[in-house]
Formats: sequence, structure tokens, C-alpha cells
Amino acid sequence: MVLAVIEHAEYPFAKGALTSDGVQWSAEVDTTTPDADVEVESVAIRPPALGEVLEVEFGLTAAFRAVSSATADLIYKWQARNQGGTWVNLHSAVTKTNIGTSYIEETRSGRFQMVSNFDSLPFEVRLVIQCNEASEGRAKVKNSSYIRVKYAAS
Repeated sequence: MVLAVIEHAEYPFAKGALTSDGVQWSAEVDTTTPDADVEVESVAIRPPALGEVLEVEFGLTAAFRAVSSATADLIYKWQARNQGGTWVNLHSAVTKTNIGTSYIEETRSGRFQMVSNFDSLPFEVRLVIQCNEASEGRAKVKNSSYIRVKYAAS
């Protein structure tokens, strides 16, 4: 028996001291080894009550750049998983060719169709990057990124 449909929204990324321009970012994270995934930021979503997940909506914004190379290619993807489970890609990996040394801000948003390994509460979300050149990829996550979960509490 379903007691209620609950909507829970979180802005779990890039918390810290307030800024003069109102925009907060997570710590910058750099790649080290070429073509190896590096986690930029990971968060756990734990609504106050548990239940059956009906829908998850994402608005995820991050910024990417090379440290000093004009020719570095950076790849990123957002992932989610049931707590402690296997990571599921929320979208296909995005390649930014010759990304350059100025930050490029990108958003991935929409409602995600639940799949095996990402279909229950609580769950985790993360951003991973890789770069084709050693120690050249850099990324950070914006505080306006959000996750909205609609679920049936029983």
C-alpha cells in the first residue's frame, strides 16, 4: 500500500563558504594517468524516508579545462548507482577535443529511466573525467547542480 508520493530535491554539490558572486564550485580535481577515470565529486542521496523510486531528474553542471596543454582531449561522464552497487552511466561519455586552458561549462539534465543497478534508495551520483595527456585534465562541479527524486513511500 502506497501512503504518499514524495518529491525530494537536493543541491548536494560544491558546499562551502559563500562567495561574492553567488557561485560555488567544488574543489578542482586533476587527472594524473592518461586515459584513466578520476572521480571529481561523489555524493549520496538519502531522502528522509525510503520507498519505491518513480522518477529521478538531474540538472548537473560542471566545468572542464586542460591545465596547460592546448591539445589535451578530456572525456567526462556522470554516473549513478544504488548505494554500494555498480556504476551506471547517466549519458554517453562526452569528449572535448583540444579543450584548451579556459574553463568550459556544460550541463546534463533531464529525467532518467531507472535501470538495473540504479533503481532504489539511497543512491550515489558522481562525475568522472579522464584525459589523453598526463596530468592535464581538470574539472569542478557547480553548486546549482541538483537531483530531484520522486518516490512512493509505503
